[in-house]
Amino acid sequence: MRDQRTFKRGDLDAVLKRIDGKGYKAYKDIVGRYAFDRFTLSIDHVQGDPFGSPSRLRLFVPPEVASFPDDCFASDSRIVALRDYLSRAFAARAKQLAKPRGSGSSGLLAMDSPGQEILDRSAIFASRDGGIEARFIAGLPARGRSVLGREAQQMLLQDIPELVTDALLARAHDESQLRDHLTCAEDADALRGQLRNRGLVAFVADGAILPRRSGVDDRPMASGAVPFEAPDSLAVELDRPNRGPIRGLGVPQGITLIVGGGYHGKSTLLQAIERGVYNHRPQDGREWVVADPAAVKVRAEDGRAVTDVDISPFIQGLPGGSDTRHFATPNASGSTSQAANIVEALEAGAKVMMMDEDTSATNFMIRDRRMQALIAKDREPITPYIDKVRQLYDDLGVSTTLVIGGSGDYLDKADTVIAMEAFRAHDVTARARDVVEAHRTERAEEGGERFGQPGARTFKGTGITGKGDKPPKVKVPHRKTIGIGQDDLDLGAIEQLVDESQTRAVAEALLRLSDDHRLHGKTLPDILDQLEQDLDTRGLDALTRTPRGDLARPRRFEIAAALNRLRALKTS
Repeated sequence: MRDQRTFKRGDLDAVLKRIDGKGYKAYKDIVGRYAFDRFTLSIDHVQGDPFGSPSRLRLFVPPEVASFPDDCFASDSRIVALRDYLSRAFAARAKQLAKPRGSGSSGLLAMDSPGQEILDRSAIFASRDGGIEARFIAGLPARGRSVLGREAQQMLLQDIPELVTDALLARAHDESQLRDHLTCAEDADALRGQLRNRGLVAFVADGAILPRRSGVDDRPMASGAVPFEAPDSLAVELDRPNRGPIRGLGVPQGITLIVGGGYHGKSTLLQAIERGVYNHRPQDGREWVVADPAAVKVRAEDGRAVTDVDISPFIQGLPGGSDTRHFATPNASGSTSQAANIVEALEAGAKVMMMDEDTSATNFMIRDRRMQALIAKDREPITPYIDKVRQLYDDLGVSTTLVIGGSGDYLDKADTVIAMEAFRAHDVTARARDVVEAHRTERAEEGGERFGQPGARTFKGTGITGKGDKPPKVKVPHRKTIGIGQDDLDLGAIEQLVDESQTRAVAEALLRLSDDHRLHGKTLPDILDQLEQDLDTRGLDALTRTPRGDLARPRRFEIAAALNRLRALKTS
């Protein structure tokens, strides 16, 4: 900013008139804070030219102007949901007001827009006193590289006040829709908070619509979807503070199998549950599908880097004598990657493992009796998950929810078996036990009687470096990729990273870990604890040096997963 003073609206008008027709760099003169009648506009950063990254702006509307009712700020759940609601409204209205006003991005008005999940975002801040801050981007008008001052006056002095009126004031919104959005998030958080006391890892409400429109469209299936209904034997009733009791499937702690034929809804159910660590907007279909906050989906991931991970519960005695208590490789196989993914999730504090047979390494999941007879255990370094799943629960209290279509040996380990038939859930636990009695597998248990306690690694640096003496650059082209320094991280296998804005926040967290040398020498769990504490205290601004409006909060598990995929990560 030019300085710490607050200028008047008329000052901005005068500057825009003065720089009309001048070179684009003249826009630097408008950086600053301006008081309008009902709000304050801060122009934090002006783009270098009309083809560069858009300019960054903020709006602050004081409580007496925004006038949202006090009960909108009655809980953290409501505040996050209010911010989500306003960011949707602001993004939609900005899109309507945006129009071409010259070269490049001239005329752009935009805000980071939410998807189906209600996430803690940096686009809108709502303080408990009722003040609202909006962070957004704008393409300042220019023809070629000459300032279009009159077009800028229209955008900054007319369109932006209209945005405030239409998106950031209480009177602009339907009260019942706003309240529904806020109480939906609050009720979902309340359901999630009841799970552990009820001995559950997840809850799927009757009437939920689980199928999505497509693999690239996360909205509910438009027609033909079968509403979910819990079998009576597994049905539980949980309470919602705003809407009262609700019935649905309670997925118990322990080992739960989801079985059934192909295309009958097994993976669809698991995918809904894994997304249940987040709240969803009303009418999503999964509003009342919730999961333990420490539930982590894991899978095989050929080719990922692994650094100093204790995978010895699953893999020992590798040819060549590699120490699997401190296993490292730049190019993991399917089985070693899945073992590392599990141990890293445990290190980060996971309490539920979720897996789908379709995305798991076969030799990691099962070694049947015939293969045991053909290849003796002393020649097979892999102890399959089937021989550790019970120990994981009994020794560490970590549950597993697993989609299985072909490995019937897992029936020996299951506490609960849910069969999906034409997208309808059935409790077949008793039938599964009869099958176990009638069809003995006679496979031998492998890998010892205890799971053991994987040790926490000590963090010694991210290994992120820039080119030459320059600081490392960050690029997030989409949700599944981070380019950071000299490293390109493929995050496609981190299935609970659901929003590109979360990925940007993960990238900023990695930079923060790289820069903060006070964290070196601490254990990885301690580092994650510190990050979470900072995010709880300062919000997403804890990750950046300047205010940004394009971040959404990731969980500690997704930050840890990205950190663990850095090829130059240093631990001991």
